[in-house]
Amino acid sequence: MSARLPIEIVGGGLAGLALGLALRREGVPVTVFESGDYPRHRVCGEFISGLGDDTAASLGLREFLADAWPHRVVTYHLRGRPLRPIRLPAPALGISRHTLDARLARAFVESGGHLRTHTRADTSLSPDGRVHAAGKRRDGPFWVGLKVHLRNLDLVTDFEIHLGERCYLGLSRVETGAVNACGIFAPQEHAERGFGLLLAYLRTAGLGALAERLRAADPDPGSFCVTAAPLGDRRIAPSGRICIGDACASIPPFTGNGLAMALQGAESAAGPLLAYCSRDSSWGEAAREVASAQRARFSRRLMAASLIHPFFLGTWQQSCLAAFINSRIVPFGALYSVLR
Repeated sequence: MSARLPIEIVGGGLAGLALGLALRREGVPVTVFESGDYPRHRVCGEFISGLGDDTAASLGLREFLADAWPHRVVTYHLRGRPLRPIRLPAPALGISRHTLDARLARAFVESGGHLRTHTRADTSLSPDGRVHAAGKRRDGPFWVGLKVHLRNLDLVTDFEIHLGERCYLGLSRVETGAVNACGIFAPQEHAERGFGLLLAYLRTAGLGALAERLRAADPDPGSFCVTAAPLGDRRIAPSGRICIGDACASIPPFTGNGLAMALQGAESAAGPLLAYCSRDSSWGEAAREVASAQRARFSRRLMAASLIHPFFLGTWQQSCLAAFINSRIVPFGALYSVLR
């Protein structure tokens, strides 16, 4: 039996590491290129909605998610006013990227994978055997993302989403019991830095009471991080190259579905790549099969999320959203089912 063809993965986030680990378990030589290192905090809701136990089982991820905090009920707040609680169709998982990325990276290396941290690969090149798992689109408008972990903060329900002036912020627990506060905001100039910057953004967005509530908690300074990026992307990468995770498409953060999509993308790519590595198909055939699987799996939810997302950021749209939630006109439990 001939040796399996090797795979290179550019990007060591959830998608890249999960795919690399799945391929290593099948004996495929895999190298992952990652510009950063582990463990690391990232601007992320750390809320996995709609993953599905079949995907976790297919990728062998159950052990890595075993201590994730279960979330069953979401409550939206419009400028401090709580709306009707919404029960999720299936429990979501709360787990920090600091923990999950490090677990997967360690397991990948222990499986015999080659992890090259602090290394950037040329993403303009796409030879056979290279999978792209990093790189969001770079056309604007750009928004600011802020995240920090907080201790000693009580929540109304498992997951809170607070709507403010051109912003929204989520609060949910991760596996340590800490609350992850993560939000997106229209860019502004503020003198504050670190945790104070998040509070300043909240006050400017009309969420002063929420800022005071968070200020009374105990922040973990090392967990604070900030980024600037566009929000959501309907694009499904063309079939000329294999792209997973954010390199394939990104969904608006309010869905809590971004991490699930990263892992589902890895699942969709694993089979076609294994066929290529076993010389049962060409690279072009594998790329077309992966792109087709991702279009079938993600196109509907990307379209639905892009249509709904403006209702989370505009003032009058937020008022409409609040009215819909409280009147039960919109079955939001069914909405979360669509975004899976």
